[in-house]
Formats: sequence, C-alpha cells, structure tokens
Amino acid sequence: MPAAQAISAAARRVPLWLVWSAGLAPVPWLIWQAATGGLGVEPLEALEHRLGELGLQLLIASLAVTPLRRHLGVNLMRFRRALGLLAFTYVALHLAVWLALDVQTLARAGEDILKRPYITVGMAAFVLLLPLAATSTDRAVRRLGARWRQLHRLAYPAAVLGGLHYVLLAKGLQLAPLAYLAAILALLAARLRWPAARRA
Repeated sequence: MPAAQAISAAARRVPLWLVWSAGLAPVPWLIWQAATGGLGVEPLEALEHRLGELGLQLLIASLAVTPLRRHLGVNLMRFRRALGLLAFTYVALHLAVWLALDVQTLARAGEDILKRPYITVGMAAFVLLLPLAATSTDRAVRRLGARWRQLHRLAYPAAVLGGLHYVLLAKGLQLAPLAYLAAILALLAARLRWPAARRA
C-alpha cells in the first residue's frame, strides 16, 4: 500500500519532541482560557472536563496504533509510548483539577468516590493507568521482560472504564460519550486475531 508506506516513512522523520510539544500545547492555553473567562460561566468544570476528554482522546489514539499497523500497514509504533504517557498526563491533570479546585478535601473526595458511580469508575481507570506510567521507561521494559507486555494490557480495561466514566458523567445518553466508548470497543475488537474463515 503506497499510501501507508508514505505515511509510515513520514512518521519516521517526525521527532518525538515535536509530538510531546504538540501534545502538551493545549495545557497553557486551557489554563489561560479558564483564568480569563474563555471557558464560560463554570471555568473550573469546563477545564476539568476538557482535560479529561483530551486524556481519553490520546488514550484512544494510543490504542489505534496497533490496528493501524496490522490492518492498514501504517506504522506509528514509535509514537505509542508518548501517546500513552500524554494520555496519563491529561488524566492526572483532570484528577488534580477535580481534587484541588473542585472537591478540595481528601475526605470529600473519598465520599464522592464511594457515592458517585461515574467517579468510582473514573478512579478505577486512573488506578489501572498508574502502573503503566510507572513502567514506561526503557529500564522498566528491560527489567520486566515479557511481563511488561502483560502488565500493559491493563490499558484495555482502563480505556473501557475511561469511556464508561464519560458516558456516566454525561446527563442522559449523549452522542459524544457513546461515540468515544464505541471507538474504544471497536479498537479493542480490531486487536483480536480472528481465526481465518474455513474454506468450503
């Protein structure tokens, strides 16, 4: 596939620092918007939600890397770790805004985690992402060996929980959260190795 080869060749020339810079560029802009009233009448809530949505988008992008290579021949594997770590960064910022600027106390945060299902699910997703972020260094990959791949399969349930968190957070059945969850499930299905159809 010439197009896939061209995209893969172009991707090899993109420096990783550029991916990180582009990935983190929205952070100062969102903070500025929140501070100057650009995020509406509820700037903290809007900031919190936007950070979480960006984290989910980047998590979906990281899940798409393997299906793109397997089914379309587009090789973006060198970006997968950066995408995953950027996703974790935005999820951590989403959680930090909620903790520091919304609930403000650990006691209230604990109550909300136990009482509100969407927060319970979201926190479970974050907990699953923690060991992935902690073992994303080259040293951890070498040290864990084959166990590293097994550990990083936690990204799959974490993504599903993240999508479910968004669906539960939305008031009523809204299209965007459902579309995110559907995309996650479709990408996980695309990673499966289906048995070849039997020939008649």
